[in-house]
Amino acid sequence: MHRYFTNQRHEALRHQVREFAESEVRPRIAEMEASRTVCHDLSRRIARQGWIGATVPRAYGGMGAGHLAKTLIIEELSRVSGAMGAMAQASQLGAAKIIHFGSEEQKKTWLPAVATGACLPTIAVTEPQSGGHVLGMTSRAVRDGDDYVLDGRKIYVGNSHVGDLHGVVVRTGEGSKGLSAFLVEADRPGLRVGAQQQAMGLHGFSFGELFLDNCRVPAANLLGSEGDGLAVAYSSSVLYGRPNLTAVSLGIHQAVLDETARFCAERERYGKPLAHLANIKIKLGRVQSRLLTARLAAYHAVHLLDQGLPCDAELMNAKLVNVETALESARDAMDIHAACGLFTDRPVERFLRDAHHISAPAGTTEVQLLRLGELALGTAKGEWSSRLASLVRREPSDIAEDDRAAAPAVAGRRTSLLRERTALRPTG
Repeated sequence: MHRYFTNQRHEALRHQVREFAESEVRPRIAEMEASRTVCHDLSRRIARQGWIGATVPRAYGGMGAGHLAKTLIIEELSRVSGAMGAMAQASQLGAAKIIHFGSEEQKKTWLPAVATGACLPTIAVTEPQSGGHVLGMTSRAVRDGDDYVLDGRKIYVGNSHVGDLHGVVVRTGEGSKGLSAFLVEADRPGLRVGAQQQAMGLHGFSFGELFLDNCRVPAANLLGSEGDGLAVAYSSSVLYGRPNLTAVSLGIHQAVLDETARFCAERERYGKPLAHLANIKIKLGRVQSRLLTARLAAYHAVHLLDQGLPCDAELMNAKLVNVETALESARDAMDIHAACGLFTDRPVERFLRDAHHISAPAGTTEVQLLRLGELALGTAKGEWSSRLASLVRREPSDIAEDDRAAAPAVAGRRTSLLRERTALRPTG
């Protein structure tokens, strides 16, 4: 599978991230687990590697490497620490809104800083009373001369306590056309970050609250135009949130397999390693099978995204498959470890806790199934991957060099896939 979807440069990037994760992240896990608070310095150290700019165009100082490269980065960080994988994916999600909707001035101002790790961006959409119902939000922005004044409250903001630039979606009017998005600097008067609350897992990562109280921002901080807020929220969630969280689940899943196989080889029962027992082999075989399927779904989806092909369904399915299978495998790993898995001297209980955190963001399993059902019935409201194909299509870069010869075939597959999608939709 690696040979099919990735080239030598992708694998070199994987090796680079893996070495960093082993040498710089793994030694900090015990500290993060004990403190259960955000790890500021490690978050910054990861950002300074340039990986947050994986999909930032090279014209703005980014890697311009595409979504598959981004997936590898998040996966390898998550294989060692789900918290640091979550940190990386949250800021890459925050960069999406600027890449797709930012003005040229906004891109020149912020994307180079994102690419160098000097700026960790976030996106703030969810509210306490509306949850995943984006149109139910009540936070507002009112125009006042050359400024907007923002008031409201946002929750579950990834990287809330390390973010430098928050992308805040609020109401400027009524209905679906009444949402707008703003770039709000973390030190801007009127913006306050709530105290970090301890969570079940992802210790070292923060996903907290933002309070906006008469927060005045220049009109130049508006992303796109008034009324673009729903598009900012949905496109960021679909094109970045789902594949990013897929990658976190994939990394945790790989860690589950690695650790459990190691445990089975070391632990003895009846005078032989646990791995010699047939029932243990069968459980490990299920974990291996799930992981192979999950990785195929993940890489295939972002491969299509990199090629500018319609892939909303594949992105939904990739998150669904990866979240569910990682949880199933973590539970199997707990069964294999038995009482040993209940203690924190082994990481398997951490894997299970961390895996649970990936379910809700960017849509629960039920939401993905609902949207896939609508697609099957032909009632889906269009595909974000098709609407923004020209923006997500990967620019030529060193990491993509091996794929350039395949460009004519890719164009043909794009046309073919569009026709297939149209043909599958019911008529009449």
